Amino acid sequence: MQAWQAPSRLLRRCCAISEYTSTISSKGVRLAYSLAVVNAVVIGISFLFIKMSLDYASPIDTLTFRFAAAFAILSIMAASGLVKLNYRGKPLYKLLMLSSMYPLGFFTLQTYGLQYATSAEGGIINALAPLATMILATVFLKEATSQLQKLSIAVSVFGVVFIFVMKGNGIGISNMKGVLLLLLACSAFAGYSVLARAVSKYFSPGEISYFMVGIGFAASLIFSLTSHVSDGTLSSLTAPFASMAFVMLILYLGAVQVATALMGNYILSRIEASRMSVFINLSTVVSIVAGAWVLSEPVTWYHVVGLALIIAGVIGTNLRIRKEGLNLWPGMRACGQSRRGGSWKRAWKRQVRP
Repeated sequence: MQAWQAPSRLLRRCCAISEYTSTISSKGVRLAYSLAVVNAVVIGISFLFIKMSLDYASPIDTLTFRFAAAFAILSIMAASGLVKLNYRGKPLYKLLMLSSMYPLGFFTLQTYGLQYATSAEGGIINALAPLATMILATVFLKEATSQLQKLSIAVSVFGVVFIFVMKGNGIGISNMKGVLLLLLACSAFAGYSVLARAVSKYFSPGEISYFMVGIGFAASLIFSLTSHVSDGTLSSLTAPFASMAFVMLILYLGAVQVATALMGNYILSRIEASRMSVFINLSTVVSIVAGAWVLSEPVTWYHVVGLALIIAGVIGTNLRIRKEGLNLWPGMRACGQSRRGGSWKRAWKRQVRP
């Protein structure tokens, strides 16, 4: 009898540790999925404010001011201790690679791509990001996706494409240069989603976000200054700040940039890249609903059908979360069952039995 007391105590401790770890992990995954929905809502709503800001400044200037506000907010958070930063002894080259894909690569390619292509073509191609992410995650991260996930991602992508096509917008052959640049932008975002999973092992979401926003601010500022110097319009760079409405828009967009960066990096540290990426299309749902509510934009039957397909695709892609989030290691699951109503001795024998 005494011979079993030591193993029993050890087994109880192992089970307690396993259940605690499983509970923390499950809560982290559930929080990540909740933040993924919030992130999509925030991005979808921000489209309205981006449109408003373009009435005061060019796209590249707006992007520069947006990153400047975000970098200032994160710097204040870091100085106050709300965001902990520690880059010493860590592989910074991984962060440079990550930042070269997003925001540097993505926004650069998207900005120049939209000069040669329509915004509708940009929306259609951007919807392909979940597919590209799934392929890259399968190849580089060895993430396994079920047939249901593959089908659901395809359904979500089709929902976005369906809306744009039914509006009479397609991809024109004459705009192939812009289409190619937008495809590269889509690939850059997919690469970021995949690489962020690996980088999150070395850096916290705050460290990743601060570095990325800083790189985005520096790069967009260089592009903006170069453009104004070449056009001889450097004095007009700060002219939009004469409007208080523009100042408030930039502050809001900067706060949104901080929130989405922190949430996005946290989400990718908790759930698979292929599952997170499909939430991108959910922002299309929010933008259409917000446009109809705030700007009184028309909503037709094909909007409803497309939105239903997008939502169904998002749900289908992440349908297995309830099972995965609560599954315990089989040995520990047996321990939990034995602790509730069985014998610790029998449980121990089951674990060591060949």
